[in-house]
Amino acid sequence: MNSKLIFIDALDPAGASRSKFVAQNPRGDRISLEAHHDSPLESDPASVGLGPMEALLAALGSCTAVDVQDIMKKKRTPLSAYRIELEGIRTDTIPRRYSKIIMRHIGAGEGVTKDNLEKAVKLSFEKYCSVASSLREDIEFILEAQIL
Repeated sequence: MNSKLIFIDALDPAGASRSKFVAQNPRGDRISLEAHHDSPLESDPASVGLGPMEALLAALGSCTAVDVQDIMKKKRTPLSAYRIELEGIRTDTIPRRYSKIIMRHIGAGEGVTKDNLEKAVKLSFEKYCSVASSLREDIEFILEAQIL
């Protein structure tokens, strides 16, 4: 069995108005997190990073992105442009978990069709992406693919 280790350090252990953290793996790679980052359009100059729920969406998107790029390359239709837009719909009750996640994969490349991009997205999500497999089964997921 394989295990992962992450260290999370509080930037202000006394807990200022916003809890700010840095997560780091043993290699030293880091991501900044802020605990109360619920407003997607918030423009707080003191903000240091993603909220934990945003980080979850980023983890899901990047996990599927690795697979989709690999699958498309193996199909000999590599993506020359690619991005993922993720939208998480949260419940109103505590814990305010995601009840629906919309993942829009948008790509382009020579020979890339909507059909083969959709198949790669579905294969990644249903078979290869460990983040997707780790999420609750009662979250509704909507997977989309678009060609530029």
